[in-house]
Amino acid sequence: MTAIYILWLRQIKKYFRSRSRIIGSLGQPLLFLVAFGFGFGSIYSRAGGGNYIQFLAPGIILMSVLFTAIFSGIELIWDKQFGFLKETLIAPVPRLYIMLGRTLGGATVASFQGIIVFVLTLFVGFRPHSWTLLPLAYVVILLVAILFTALGTLIASRLEDMQGFQLIMNFLVMPTFFLSGALFPLQGLPKAMEVVTKIDPLSYGVDGMRQILIANSSFSLTRDIGILAVLALVFLVVGGYLFEKIQV
Repeated sequence: MTAIYILWLRQIKKYFRSRSRIIGSLGQPLLFLVAFGFGFGSIYSRAGGGNYIQFLAPGIILMSVLFTAIFSGIELIWDKQFGFLKETLIAPVPRLYIMLGRTLGGATVASFQGIIVFVLTLFVGFRPHSWTLLPLAYVVILLVAILFTALGTLIASRLEDMQGFQLIMNFLVMPTFFLSGALFPLQGLPKAMEVVTKIDPLSYGVDGMRQILIANSSFSLTRDIGILAVLALVFLVVGGYLFEKIQV
């Protein structure tokens, strides 16, 4: 268990040592929030949807969590290439502990990133429906962070170099975000797209955040949290198994 704590702490320290990384990772969420929030706000309002910033903010918060979490997992490829992973794996501790420490550290960093973006949304006009429910919102953020950090580790365990990184971005990360309902309501979609959004794990995170922060959702909160928790556990188990098989 000490190994898990040490690796968890190492991931967090690495994040806070890189101020440029913290600032840089805020650029895309802020761009989406301002450009989409104010750019499409009047259209959304005229269509009877209300304040688009209110609708958009929960999805943008989880967007920052998604990207940070996936990249935390993908860092495993860099560690493979530069030999850092080999130094870690020769330690006399089970590999599962190493994987859990890295994953929990990456998830902590991603959830902290989500909190920063939440604070920034307040400056552009977002207001949560109930401040007392914010701890529950953090539970959703943390589940999404664990889920996608474990998924990133799972993918990185199978890749040998960074050549497949762009493929992951184009065919996994961006579709996961855009098809999650972060930018549009899930009601009234074509049947095929409705099926895809229900397969997308991030859809349940976005829906849960909207239910907690603005009292607007397509599914029940119990369903959202339950699915996120089950998927997080599945990816942790599969990611741990594949991590055990890494050859360095």
